Amino acid sequence: MKLAFRKLGNGKPLFILHGLFGSADNWQTLGKYFAEYFTVYFIDQRNHGQSPHSGEWSYEVMSEDIRELVEDEGLNKIMLLGHSMGGKTAMHFAVRYPEKVEKLVVVDIGPKKYPITNQFVIDAIDRFDPQKVKSRKEADEAMSHFIEEQGVRQFLLKNLYWDENQKLQWKFNYDVIKENISRVSDATPMPEKPLDIPVLFVKGEKSDYIFPSDIKLMTAMFPMAKLVVIPGAGHWVHADNPQEFFKVVTEFLLSKENVESV
Repeated sequence: MKLAFRKLGNGKPLFILHGLFGSADNWQTLGKYFAEYFTVYFIDQRNHGQSPHSGEWSYEVMSEDIRELVEDEGLNKIMLLGHSMGGKTAMHFAVRYPEKVEKLVVVDIGPKKYPITNQFVIDAIDRFDPQKVKSRKEADEAMSHFIEEQGVRQFLLKNLYWDENQKLQWKFNYDVIKENISRVSDATPMPEKPLDIPVLFVKGEKSDYIFPSDIKLMTAMFPMAKLVVIPGAGHWVHADNPQEFFKVVTEFLLSKENVESV
């Protein structure tokens, strides 16, 4: 699939992959800072943002989408940064094509299988009809009956756009995402042998997506892995503490030395 993307900056290629219900737009501010050091690719994964919709939706096909983009751009190796679902896509790509990955940054997600944590969002979207509201303010008010946390609502409502009939619609392919929501929780397949790739796992201090017990699996797959905890941050680490996030990630990506393992 030909993904929608834009690129900015100069230097080594850095692919940024958003999380579930997100888009490349979520990374515009931080991406501009990364573009001072790298050629940043802001990518919409399939069924999200401006990228095409498809009935196929799994980490297998999403990692193949990245491979296709790498080849279309004539790149030999890339650096990958992925948040949550995007981190899973990035790890899956690294397992399948380790020779194409120079460094990997995985934000607040591990390779293990997770329980379904986004069902409350699915339930809220099921009960909310964007075509019945006439403004984004009305949309926020309507959605507030189903999702109390304003930050989550604002994150979701960024996906609304005005269609040709001046009706609000979702950018993401909601029907396919709903049908396959359990696939987001899938474990990353084990590589045939441990991967000799520098990997930085970034955890939010207040997030419960990565536990100390997960480190054994992380290092079994990626022996060079390093874990950094960002203070004061939840699951949306890059939004909760962007300065510290940018600092630790940039230092890792620019470092020419092997990272210390966890």
